Amino acid sequence: MYQQQHLTTFYLADDAVNPADLPNLFDATFWQAKDRVAGSAKGRGTTWFLRSNDWWGVDSALRHYYRGGLVGKVNPDYFLWQGERNARSFAEFRLLASLHTQGIAVPKPIAARVVKRGLFYQADLLTERIANAQDLTAILQRQSLPETSWLAIGELIAKLHAAQVNHTDLNAHNILLQGQGTPQEKVFLIDFDKCAIALGDSWKQGNLERLARSFHKEVARMGIHFSPTDWQALQAGYDTFTQQTTQKELKG
Repeated sequence: MYQQQHLTTFYLADDAVNPADLPNLFDATFWQAKDRVAGSAKGRGTTWFLRSNDWWGVDSALRHYYRGGLVGKVNPDYFLWQGERNARSFAEFRLLASLHTQGIAVPKPIAARVVKRGLFYQADLLTERIANAQDLTAILQRQSLPETSWLAIGELIAKLHAAQVNHTDLNAHNILLQGQGTPQEKVFLIDFDKCAIALGDSWKQGNLERLARSFHKEVARMGIHFSPTDWQALQAGYDTFTQQTTQKELKG
């Protein structure tokens, strides 16, 4: 990982990224000109899916940071400057890098940009695009999942909590399944904007309760397949990993 600055633009990047490429990587028109755009998704803004495997080993997703709510209607993408280290894209990059190093299934961060504009800044983030993965809710609209999948989801959340990371937007849409229904199936967590290290354990149950509410909301809104038995399996996966971690700490 290295950091680079050009005038009022700051970059943070994985060592695999060529520093000379950084000024272009956050420009969607650059990727379009090279015919490297594989698709896009609409949220608060557009996330661009890029064919970049031959550049740094993985395909990628490019996201610009936008504000939500009423403030976002007036000020869509300017944030108060408090130093580049505290900028949202840099904070998310560093958190993802730490989790990735610990072996927790999150997208690998590739590069982040912060552009200072007076008292404010704008931000962008380039991360790995998880291959052959789908949003959990999209799968649950079509079918229910086996117990093994729910156990794996619970275990991954427990690993995140063991790392003391509070995913403040933990919901059904921020869980991906890669290779769903195959022996290689793997769960990933995404979207760590405004997430951070949190001390103690008091917040963890609330984190899980937020996720449970998200599932129930999507049952009503999207008609997903989700039952109390599914949640029990998720909780069992979470509890088993947590208990094993506690026992190791006591022994160790």
